[in-house]
Amino acid sequence: MTLSRVLFPSFLVLITLILGASSALSQVASEDEIKALNTKDLQIKSAEVGYLKNLDLLVFEIATKGQAGKTVPNARGELNGAPVLGYVFPTSLTSEDVGFGKIDGVVALAITAHPDFDDTPLWDENNDGNYQNDGVTWHTHWVILGPDKRVKGGLAVIEFKKEGKAVVLPPTNPGMNMYMDSPGYSVVPKGKNLKVLVPAQRIDNKKEFNYDAVSAYMEVNTTDENRPLLGVYEVYDVLSGDLSLPYKVK
Repeated sequence: MTLSRVLFPSFLVLITLILGASSALSQVASEDEIKALNTKDLQIKSAEVGYLKNLDLLVFEIATKGQAGKTVPNARGELNGAPVLGYVFPTSLTSEDVGFGKIDGVVALAITAHPDFDDTPLWDENNDGNYQNDGVTWHTHWVILGPDKRVKGGLAVIEFKKEGKAVVLPPTNPGMNMYMDSPGYSVVPKGKNLKVLVPAQRIDNKKEFNYDAVSAYMEVNTTDENRPLLGVYEVYDVLSGDLSLPYKVK
């Protein structure tokens, strides 16, 4: 954590202030609120990961039944209980391929939007000169997912204790105590399609792997020890139907 603390002091100060202000246990959004976000914009029609040899570039693409990226959650007003919408590519990549240490779990590329906080302090996604106000703009994370029965969706980003054995994180991680990175890949939403541009060099030059495509509702929890820090509360759509990662890079 030492390197991330040097890189992201302003973000860590912000998190500390927010956590200090939150004393009551958060309530998970109601079922009606979560279901209301499941518009056609989150219903996956197809997905593809292609490799462009002349650019040494991987293109992750999701096509939706509605307008990709149009639906975003309403702000809660604080980090605790903050809603997060995501288009997620679970993959067969290893944690070491994307800059983490060796961790058991599912490596996923998550494209997320969340209006209550900004966890990409190196990147200014809305290009307004403020690096701390664009969490609602669709952006990318690498996350390591693991099973978690404490949430309805059955998955959560794997956490680690601040004390104990050394944790290896990419230097672009946002400084939270879970296996998450903010790599800053370009996200291009256009009509029914949303594309993410990933240089092959950034994933250890891996060009052959399996993947799936998912849309989901997630939520941040900073006060309730019986729930994860960032858990999946509703899976809206799974392209394969069973998270079997059947698709291969073209």
